[in-house]
Amino acid sequence: MQLHISPSLRHVTVLPAKGFKEFIKVKVGSKRLSYRMVFYCLLFLTFLLRVVFVLTAIDTIDGERKCSTLGCLGKKIGPRILGKRLESTVPEVIYQVLEEPSEQTEIQRPESPQTLDEFIAEMKDGRPDAKTFAVKLKAMVTQLEERTRTAKIQEYLYRHVASSSIPKQLHCLALKLAHEHSTNSNARLQLPSPELVPALVDNSYYHFVLASDNILAASVVASSLVQNFIRPEKIVLHIITDRKTYAPMQAWFSLHPLTPAIIEVKGLHHFDWFTKGKVPVLEAMERDQKARSQFRGGSSAIVANKTEKPKIIAAKLQALSPKYNSLMNHIRIHLPELFPNVDKVVFLDDDIVVQTDVSRLWDIEMNGKVNGAVETCRGEDKYVMSKRFKSYLNFSHPLIAKHFDPSECAWAYGMNIFDLKAWRNTNISHIYYYWLQQNLKSDLSLWQLGTLPPGLIAFHGHVRAIDPFWHMLGLGYQDNTTVSEAQSAGVIHFNGRAKPWLDIAFPQLRPLWTKYVNFSDKLIKRCHIRAS
Repeated sequence: MQLHISPSLRHVTVLPAKGFKEFIKVKVGSKRLSYRMVFYCLLFLTFLLRVVFVLTAIDTIDGERKCSTLGCLGKKIGPRILGKRLESTVPEVIYQVLEEPSEQTEIQRPESPQTLDEFIAEMKDGRPDAKTFAVKLKAMVTQLEERTRTAKIQEYLYRHVASSSIPKQLHCLALKLAHEHSTNSNARLQLPSPELVPALVDNSYYHFVLASDNILAASVVASSLVQNFIRPEKIVLHIITDRKTYAPMQAWFSLHPLTPAIIEVKGLHHFDWFTKGKVPVLEAMERDQKARSQFRGGSSAIVANKTEKPKIIAAKLQALSPKYNSLMNHIRIHLPELFPNVDKVVFLDDDIVVQTDVSRLWDIEMNGKVNGAVETCRGEDKYVMSKRFKSYLNFSHPLIAKHFDPSECAWAYGMNIFDLKAWRNTNISHIYYYWLQQNLKSDLSLWQLGTLPPGLIAFHGHVRAIDPFWHMLGLGYQDNTTVSEAQSAGVIHFNGRAKPWLDIAFPQLRPLWTKYVNFSDKLIKRCHIRAS
């Protein structure tokens, strides 16, 4: 085989040769080129043709006239190959108007069209010059941006109010149960019964801890846990609540026993260490509450800010949520003191649903780590599973930047395996409170909200990453997760404002939670708690 390239390089002819292994020569004029040089020539031609093709495609997309001759193409691609830029057909005055600060065009801004159709019709009818066109276009876009911003902020405010309030149905349930506790002896049963008390410190059982002041939510967690457990008789569920909720919580689980599981209901006032002396968590909460009121202001002041982006305003509104200053939210840092005789527990938030047998969590080797948790920077869902330290901590603050790596993977609270035996050999709780104090001293500038940021710091180096199957996140702040995806997870978490017991819950995801509510129960019916 021989390749013949014409002197003008306009065409290549393939000629037969005696054998492929024969050293190939190509004659161009009086010169003879080796096979390797021919290869490079062909490679260059291929590259050149690709450049021509791409530039022609770009010109076609840009609306320029098509080229049918090499001369035309040369005029077009010549300046580009030489690094020159073709002159823009957009009048310079349009750029000037668009680049002007909004304040300068605000005074002379004309009445802008309300819709794109109106804008197009007005431009066709008036045939304005370039400057008028640019001014009207900028005015319309600016107005739409302002309306969009206002609508977003209004939505965030409504969600804040809805998520921060106690629905009247839940308030009704607590009142009904408090009445049952005072009038019905069956609602005041000791939990657990005396013969089962030894199981509370028996490490051959599977110990779970749930801290909540939401009775309905706690009932769903407990029911879903027991119903999906292979050996429910080996479950010990420790429910911790505050003083005001203790009687209604005890009444619910006395009247709705989850036999054969063992349920313990205790108020924080029942723990001796909590009632003696100064408790760091209470001091931190009191100071945190004062600091928030001083530096954050109310929701009205936050919404009134005209310069901050809606997402920043949403974060500040979320910082005002009562749950972030709730004792139930901070109490997990005291698990070793709460359960001095228990070696391992699984801690559950009250907005989760268990969908599988979680006894297998005890088979996970902790490798000396304290906290078994799902990492939140690895996964297909980039909206949910994209959280790193920089997502929660303020790395513009030198104290944070000095000690931590912004790209380090974060992990999730909500379903955690805690090795309490290993925890007692660390200073995790001390570190937690040290950084809470630093945040208060820094006017809450190290992080804005929640117990996760100080948790990321306190458990740094003590986390054992577990399979994401055990903890699917985000069902309370996004509805991108499909029902089938959620059903395939071992534990789902409605973290976010759209809690499943609220009207703002995502309707397609809420049934995953309501399936564990007995809507035929007389107390549920009396308080008009419905599936939708």
